[in-house]
Amino acid sequence: AAAWDCGTGNGQAALLLTPYFERVFASDPSAAQIEHAEPHERIAYRVAAAEASGFPVQSVDLITVAQAFHWFNFEAFFREAQRVLRPGGILAIWCYSLLRIRPDIDSLIDDYYTRIIGPYWPAERRWVDDQYRSVSLPFPEINPPTFAMTANWRREALFGYLCTWSARQAYIRERGSDPLNLLLPALRECWPDASQTLPITWPLHLRVCRVH
Repeated sequence: AAAWDCGTGNGQAALLLTPYFERVFASDPSAAQIEHAEPHERIAYRVAAAEASGFPVQSVDLITVAQAFHWFNFEAFFREAQRVLRPGGILAIWCYSLLRIRPDIDSLIDDYYTRIIGPYWPAERRWVDDQYRSVSLPFPEINPPTFAMTANWRREALFGYLCTWSARQAYIRERGSDPLNLLLPALRECWPDASQTLPITWPLHLRVCRVH
């Protein structure tokens, strides 16, 4: 059996497919991402657009897209998925929404996300905010179980994660100041003990369909 992880980035989702598939194809349009992907004997990486993979007709049983679908040309990608999937093959796309920690912390992060840096997210981010609900799938849909990603973090790990958000970088480029300075003091008040570990949850939003 074979799977294709499309928009693989540095291969995180592709690696998770290796216990279940003899062959995993993993593609990304960014050569830099593929260059930093973790090698694995079952994974064949390639630089390719989602809409023009170059894979043979009916060559895979599963296509996965992890937190990347909103960057694609939807119609062109669906045509490519139908071309590459074998009959009865599965297309699974998913994204994750804003992390949840504790109601008082969540409200601070929500305000930061929407009010302070909201205008600096790329337009495609709206599909993630909508949890892919408004994406119209071209094949019969399957209702998947509910999933979430979890971690246990100290306060500084959260701060480091917030530093990686692209909207923060865009805010800094345009305004010359760091928007996190508007958030971190209040976060420290809610989470005063830097050595305390709290559970972090990212709800996953999965859309799955099967090709005829």
